[in-house]
Amino acid sequence: MELEVYNISGQKTAKKVKLDDNIFGIKPNDHAIYLDVKQYMANHRQGTHKAKERSEVAGSTRKIKRQKGTGTARFGDIKNPLFRGGGRVFGPQPRDYGFKLNKKLKKLARKSALTYKAQENSIIVLEDFTFEKPKTKQFIEILQKFELKEKKVLVVLAENDKNIYLSSRNLQKAKIVSASDVHTYDILNANNLLIAESSLKEIEKIHSVN
Repeated sequence: MELEVYNISGQKTAKKVKLDDNIFGIKPNDHAIYLDVKQYMANHRQGTHKAKERSEVAGSTRKIKRQKGTGTARFGDIKNPLFRGGGRVFGPQPRDYGFKLNKKLKKLARKSALTYKAQENSIIVLEDFTFEKPKTKQFIEILQKFELKEKKVLVVLAENDKNIYLSSRNLQKAKIVSASDVHTYDILNANNLLIAESSLKEIEKIHSVN
């Protein structure tokens, strides 16, 4: 697939780039995408939930009443889970929800996500650009040129650029990532991808290695 290269003013340049079919034109694997997104979301769970069990609740250990002869159920101490303020039975405990995935599967998931975006014509290639200083207004003007101000946009740069990052930080629907940090979730969560021309080579370099 061949795409026009645009400048930040929204105008076509004389340049064109060809997307690598081994990355942007594969047969998508939905299950690989599912697993990669699942891992991404699982890794973002804090897992700090905690309920006190019987041994952790503060209270007397004195036996409330005698074992037999009362005609009612037997009870131990006041920390019994059946009592109000007692311990929780099998309550939630802190845990790590993360799990491991094969590197090749993660790479397949990213290729599949990029392929879907290419099929939807949701990829725009921009000439490399930078800002002299952080300026959100300047970044918004770029989005407006491509009619993307109200859409979720993922901007992929060859490497981290502090001024561009700071310019977009206050925009809820815009996210800046470097080519090495592109994730399946970010790709699918965005309506459109704005990919800097030089970052295409980085993406191809990263995903062409087995």
